[in-house]
Amino acid sequence: MTTVEIPAGWPATEEQARAVQDELRAAVMLDESGPVPGTGTVTGVDVAYDDDLDLVAAAAVVLDAVSLDVVAEATALGRISFPYVPGLLAFREIPTVLAALDALPCPPGLVVCDGYGRAHPRRFGLASHLGVLTGLPTIGVAKNPFTFTYEAPGTPRGSSAPLLAGEEEVGRALRTRDGVKPVYVSVGHRVSLANACAHTLALTPAHRLPETTRRADSLCRRALQEATIRHSPTSRYSES
Repeated sequence: MTTVEIPAGWPATEEQARAVQDELRAAVMLDESGPVPGTGTVTGVDVAYDDDLDLVAAAAVVLDAVSLDVVAEATALGRISFPYVPGLLAFREIPTVLAALDALPCPPGLVVCDGYGRAHPRRFGLASHLGVLTGLPTIGVAKNPFTFTYEAPGTPRGSSAPLLAGEEEVGRALRTRDGVKPVYVSVGHRVSLANACAHTLALTPAHRLPETTRRADSLCRRALQEATIRHSPTSRYSES
């Protein structure tokens, strides 16, 4: 597991973080369709926190896009790099997620984030932030729609409805299982919205959430549990 320090010059205030979002948002690329679903590799990233110990664990899990078998995985552990502020969660996660991606032994291909891209109040959620910093194609697949409105999509798997900020479509509510609550898909960087939805469906053959997210969630939770044991005051592995 890679251990991560908070980068020098990392934003420390909400004002500084929003200024970074404003600067980087202009670099988001929305005119590329992205990788073809079911080809190459696709990587899920996710994080888990222990606020009491000031720890965040990130996981990156690479899957074969056809079989959805695990090709490679990596984890990273760091200090929480920003306080909890809605709309600025990427600043808590990015350093450790980047370290996990950097530790992979192979190219990640498309990166799927458990969160938002364009479907963000400032149109720059984790998926967009991560995409701009790495240059990788990224999408966000979230469990909840944040602050946006939508009509319920049809009952069958594959049905979708626009996720709206006023009249602007910032993502789609997508049904990945018949009659089950949809997920909320948005573009991060270098992927079209239609392609993001196609990838999401390809990654959900049996469950509501993408296999990328399910595997990364399990791995980061396990990594955090192991780190928590090591950092426990009663552990013989804890630092003196």
